[in-house]
Amino acid sequence: MNKTLVTLKRFALAILAMAFTSTQANAFDIIAHRGASGYLPEHTLAAMAMAHAQQPDYIEQDLVLTKDDRLVVLHDIHLETVTNVEQVFPTRHRQDGRYYALDFTLAELRTLSVHERTKADGTPVFKNRYQGNGHFTIATFEEHLSSITSLNASTGQHIGLYTEIKSPGWHRAQGHDISKQVLTVLRKHNLDHADANIYVQCFSFEEIKRLRDTLNAKVKLVQLIAENSWNETPTEYDSLKTPAGILTLQNYVQGIGPWLGHVTQSTPEQPSTALAPWVVAAQQAGLVIHPYTFRTDQLPAGVSAEQLLNLIVEKWQFDGLFTDQVPPVKAFLKQQSARH
Repeated sequence: MNKTLVTLKRFALAILAMAFTSTQANAFDIIAHRGASGYLPEHTLAAMAMAHAQQPDYIEQDLVLTKDDRLVVLHDIHLETVTNVEQVFPTRHRQDGRYYALDFTLAELRTLSVHERTKADGTPVFKNRYQGNGHFTIATFEEHLSSITSLNASTGQHIGLYTEIKSPGWHRAQGHDISKQVLTVLRKHNLDHADANIYVQCFSFEEIKRLRDTLNAKVKLVQLIAENSWNETPTEYDSLKTPAGILTLQNYVQGIGPWLGHVTQSTPEQPSTALAPWVVAAQQAGLVIHPYTFRTDQLPAGVSAEQLLNLIVEKWQFDGLFTDQVPPVKAFLKQQSARH
């Protein structure tokens, strides 16, 4: 009888282990890109709250510094494309005509209104997004962090943070160390460890190395990957986009964030959905792959939302994605789960 019980217990444990492994293998991370940016002005507390209600796995915060070294949630070091800074502070631009968050105190930034992202001529980047006249403002990283934590507690969710350090080299050249400020906040909230429900991402490989080697960061790190022509950072991205580059990254990061246009071997002459060798190398190295950005209102020519999601989830078997629209991604995953 005892032997039978032991056998049954072992069988039950094996079934549980298989179920857990299956769940883990099928896990797919949905990252709300700049909050619910497909529906409300990006990175506002309102967009964050709406994203939380849509129940993604993570909500993204892009961080820049103010003149008084406060971390605020903005995608750019500039202000004019998402705020009314030109009307409130018409003379506070630099010689290049741009308005920099770093030239304003937090108190000054709080007087600005945030609107949908616009082009240089003032027209909206996404013409079919939020058209209302609600009042939205710039918020600090800690306000986003504490709000997500509180919403998790009140709703029983476990939604994580996905935080980007913006332009660290530029900030240091201006006399401000944004990475130190980020780590100070993370350590204050006990988030600088590998088990914390947060990823920290950066386009600068030099800063990724500095975070690990000099600033002793323990948090999970993700290397974002751009094109050299974007001039995002001095990082040589072409060297990272090789199997050898992936081996180097493996020493510093838990994952990579490639642009979706990077991930295949496709060329204009030879369209292909086969993954590029460096992406395959990243998968083989066990790195998490979270590409950016899935937008239902900015799809590749001739590709439907469902087709693109099918590639990302089923064919390429990535670990998640950044998206401006969480609901259609969740609907697709639910549909795929029902099929399987």
